[in-house]
Amino acid sequence: MSAVESHAQDKSHEKSVPTFSLKGQILANLRSYGIFLALIIIILIFQVLTGNRLLYPNNVVALVQQNAYVLITAIGMLMLIIATHIDLSVGSVIAFIGGVGAYAMMNWGMNWMLAILFMIVVGLLVGVWQGFWVAYVHIPAFVVTLGGMLIFRGLATLIAGESIAVRSTPFRTIAIGYLPNVFGFWWGFDGLTIVIGAIGIALFVWSQLRKRAKAARNRIEVESSIWTTVKCVLGIAIIGYVTYLFAGSGNATEGGIPIMFVLIAALIGIYWFVLNRMILGRDIYAVGGNRKAAILSGVNTEMVDFKIFLNMGLLTSIASIVVLSRLASASAATGQGFEMDAIAACFIGGTAVFGGIGTIPGVLVGALIMGVLNQGLSIMGIDASIISTIKGLVVIVAVAYDLLSKRKKA
Repeated sequence: MSAVESHAQDKSHEKSVPTFSLKGQILANLRSYGIFLALIIIILIFQVLTGNRLLYPNNVVALVQQNAYVLITAIGMLMLIIATHIDLSVGSVIAFIGGVGAYAMMNWGMNWMLAILFMIVVGLLVGVWQGFWVAYVHIPAFVVTLGGMLIFRGLATLIAGESIAVRSTPFRTIAIGYLPNVFGFWWGFDGLTIVIGAIGIALFVWSQLRKRAKAARNRIEVESSIWTTVKCVLGIAIIGYVTYLFAGSGNATEGGIPIMFVLIAALIGIYWFVLNRMILGRDIYAVGGNRKAAILSGVNTEMVDFKIFLNMGLLTSIASIVVLSRLASASAATGQGFEMDAIAACFIGGTAVFGGIGTIPGVLVGALIMGVLNQGLSIMGIDASIISTIKGLVVIVAVAYDLLSKRKKA
């Protein structure tokens, strides 16, 4: 068969495949696109209110570095909420693990890398403790983690006292450092960031075209070519702008992509794979959707509950490392209200209040909205009590929208 005949056959094959209209595509994903639109509107509002300072390159880097804990803990919280659980002890556990790590480095002379491993082990033990009571003693997670909130805040007070300083420079670099500037600066912009941004754009466009071609090949409904083009243009614009901001950040000697951004990107990729491609992910959705049906179909629900609390301990320990590295000191007051930020990010990102529904991209957008609120209000010099009030109202609105939209569908 000639190339011309092959091409004509492919075109004929594509024409026979059912295609979503542009309007149908938008309506079918209205909830997901609505969250992205809300994020863009909030960014534009704070860009105006802060006198265009919100999107200064160094402020964007600070947004990533200061709010990394929100996304890290929100990923674990997402898995808990999908399985109809919750964790109210996140902030206290972060204070406790941070205090243990700082104490080990300061009083035992522990190397910073060993201290990181030590903190992760402590986090896993916390996960084992809370997972045991929830999964095998069947105490509601609300009660177990409420007790945990008091227990670990008390232990943090005993260990950290008022404050323990961290003087390890490599440890502090985790939260405030950048990737090495291996390509130097190109016209004042970090070369490595530009290269990675170009690769990111190429991969995004390739993934969109591949997804459409795969749907056509399997003769399932594909999105319209106009919608694919719109998504590619928007993706290129967003990745290109973020690349521009990161490449222009820092100072004369360092800048570019923050290490925190790399950590967050890795966690997003790993947990997207877990929830969408692994048996554990399917079991979590099955347990959250209908626990009795999951048991009848052979899912070990107790083990699923235990694993997601163990995972929450792991992610909380990573958040503790990030927070301790950024603050350079541990105190008993660290982490107050962090669990509310994680829960809010989940609900804003479309996670169902009664479990069974939730996605990593949704939580990412929810965490970004919380981060922009934190950063924008801080730049404006708003009092912390007002910030808490605004975040509380945002959570109520997000949950109300979720419940009302479900009633409308019913």
